[in-house]
Amino acid sequence: MRKESRQMSAEWALEVFDKAAFITVSMSGPDGSPYGLPLSLVRTDEKTFWFHGALEGKKLDILRTNPKVFLSAVTRCRPLRGPKDGSFTLEFQSATAVGTAEIVEDESTKKDALRAICHRYLPHQMDGFEEAVSKSLCRTAIVRITLTEAPVGKRKQYDANGDEMKYGRR
Repeated sequence: MRKESRQMSAEWALEVFDKAAFITVSMSGPDGSPYGLPLSLVRTDEKTFWFHGALEGKKLDILRTNPKVFLSAVTRCRPLRGPKDGSFTLEFQSATAVGTAEIVEDESTKKDALRAICHRYLPHQMDGFEEAVSKSLCRTAIVRITLTEAPVGKRKQYDANGDEMKYGRR
């Protein structure tokens, strides 16, 4: 990382992933062509993310041939004028991670992953989960991403005095 003073801890990066509405999952096709999509992922532990989708399609085709993925997320992003020097800049919190994707076949694991996804995005609608999953499980793919490296966090943020908050400051 070029500006090490903006690097944050792996734990902090995981918090950014948890707060991001969407996480971009990037991968490489068999011919090396890049492919990336913003997806609704959920994290269930320090190394495991899940997403769902259709049983067929380009992303699953790519993941079957090359399961390596790159995750990226950005939160608290806002353009502003630098508080001290008037420069045009951007405040942000971001996280990146590298992992391996696996298409899940086990029905129980698929259901657990869907429960975690639904709980993250619709926690107040969980009373309808069992009925919904009974109708859709057979036509839903679940992908588990296991991180193979520690996630990296980065931020640019100013405090109330206009000073950039360097590593370790909350």
